[in-house]
Amino acid sequence: MKTKALFLMIVALTVNLTRAQDVTTVNAKNSDISDNLDLRAVASIFGESANLEDFEKRLNDPKAQISNLDLNNDGKVDYLRVIESTESGTHLIVIQSILAKDVFQDIATLEVERDHNNEVQVQVVGDAYMYGPNYIYEPVYVTRPVIYNVFWTDYYRPYYSQWYWDYYPGYYYTWAPYPIYRYRRHVDVCINTHNHYNYVNVRRSQRAVALYNGRRSNGYEVAHPNRSFSQRNNNVANRYELDQRREASASDRIKAGTRANNTGTRNNTAVRSNGTTPVRTVTPGSRSETSVRVNTPVRGQSSTAQTPVRNTRSEATVAPSRTPVQETRQNVVTRTETNIRTVAPARTIQAEPRQTAPVRTETKVRTSEPARTVTPSRSQNNNSGGQRSNRRG
Repeated sequence: MKTKALFLMIVALTVNLTRAQDVTTVNAKNSDISDNLDLRAVASIFGESANLEDFEKRLNDPKAQISNLDLNNDGKVDYLRVIESTESGTHLIVIQSILAKDVFQDIATLEVERDHNNEVQVQVVGDAYMYGPNYIYEPVYVTRPVIYNVFWTDYYRPYYSQWYWDYYPGYYYTWAPYPIYRYRRHVDVCINTHNHYNYVNVRRSQRAVALYNGRRSNGYEVAHPNRSFSQRNNNVANRYELDQRREASASDRIKAGTRANNTGTRNNTAVRSNGTTPVRTVTPGSRSETSVRVNTPVRGQSSTAQTPVRNTRSEATVAPSRTPVQETRQNVVTRTETNIRTVAPARTIQAEPRQTAPVRTETKVRTSEPARTVTPSRSQNNNSGGQRSNRRG
């Protein structure tokens, strides 16, 4: 019985764990274009690059596969080129997707600026069409990036990618894009977790904003004017708010799955047909005291379930209860000699000393002490009477 109950509990636990895994696995049912390039990964590899040429190589490395964008729907991930503009120590770095001959779409910009204290501020800004307005990450690097040493040198020339449609570097080859949920798991590995990526919604460099005005490429936006972020996602400001809603929805699904698992665990608990949990049986007459569980009624059933009592000794050695005494008082014929021997007559007399009702002698029992008590009383009365008659004589 125990083995069967244990087996049922293991099966129920396995089923519940399977359900929990199904609930907590979050697949992107409502995928968005912005899901195909994580700007935190862009900021991470920027801090590891030696220069902008190395940065462009890391963006398009077929082994790393940082990008998953396929805006022209040709079944191949788009090549991302990097172009730069500078002014008074401010560097504006633009990441563009190559869609066709002389057709480009801006994906994000990196705005790098150094203040009077020689502190460098970097902001990775998502394109408003792709990510919504003011979607910005500020990376805080654990170690100072090497690329900073290149930007503010004498005779520095802005970087401009030499690659274009159907003309790419030798290390590059195309690959098919991942499904969104798989890309998310893949790109998380590419993010350096030692750095910090703070989300903000204000652009700090006004000079970078001025440099970007009039230089934006929007080939995909022109071809699909009705697919902007605000139109793809109603009542959502930008990608950050979209992520917050997704996390809240995933948390609600996990909580709902936890409640369902708890309900399933309670329903799969092995119980008896009378609504009580299994208990140990005690062999009548055994001297050993065995502690058993209390039968707890299942919710929804009557609470008249019997509460087991410890069976301490055999019936022959149990101290007499009040029932045999009551039978003696009510002149009920006793059942066995053993019960009569067990019940002490003196206790009956002590319990009610004023009781004068005679006890029936119809029971087939041995001569009991009450009979002896009554007989001497009569003999004493006769003797006292004889003595009185002798005196009179």
